[in-house]
Amino acid sequence: MLQDKQQSARQKLVQAALITFAEKGYEGASTREIADKAGANISSIRYYFGDKAGLYRAAYTEPLCGTPFEQGIPDLNSTDVDKALKQLFRDFLEPLKHGETFRLVMKLHFREMIEPTGAWEHEIDAEIKPQHMALVNMLTAYFGLSKPDLDIQRLAFAMMGMAVNFYVAQDVVDVICPKLMSNAKAIDTLSERLAGYARAMLDSESKRRKQDCSK
Repeated sequence: MLQDKQQSARQKLVQAALITFAEKGYEGASTREIADKAGANISSIRYYFGDKAGLYRAAYTEPLCGTPFEQGIPDLNSTDVDKALKQLFRDFLEPLKHGETFRLVMKLHFREMIEPTGAWEHEIDAEIKPQHMALVNMLTAYFGLSKPDLDIQRLAFAMMGMAVNFYVAQDVVDVICPKLMSNAKAIDTLSERLAGYARAMLDSESKRRKQDCSK
């Protein structure tokens, strides 16, 4: 019972911190304001997170930690490339189903890029690069290469670029075609389509490589 209450109090602080840091940035937000918004004593921030920086890291990383793509490097070591691509895009787009929380997370990430605290660099090293390399390694194996070349890197970035666009341009998509991401089913359909487009890119690259070999 006590553990549940502590967890609830901690989650309220993380949510309040996410809202405040997204609105005001790290420097502009105060721990007292965050504690008040969470209905907590300011000393609870030190108890749960150590300091303001620890609270910021929690707000930056934890709100979407339950989604598949945030739980670790995707397992793409599959002989069935179509299955692997479907899983990749399904997991990657899962956070879009979190509505307002997702929007706040993206707003905080944009702020971090403009007003860096070091969290963005850590995310690249700890999450983005390993996830990218998982895709690169799958593509390298698919084409029977001993190591990735620049075209493998181009293909990997292009594939994921399709999905990333729905992260960074969500507000634009909502204005132009709101039905694209209006609910969980629409997002699942989107992930299936992106997997199909990625497969077409894979086939195009395969054709290009064969043509180059025949010259």
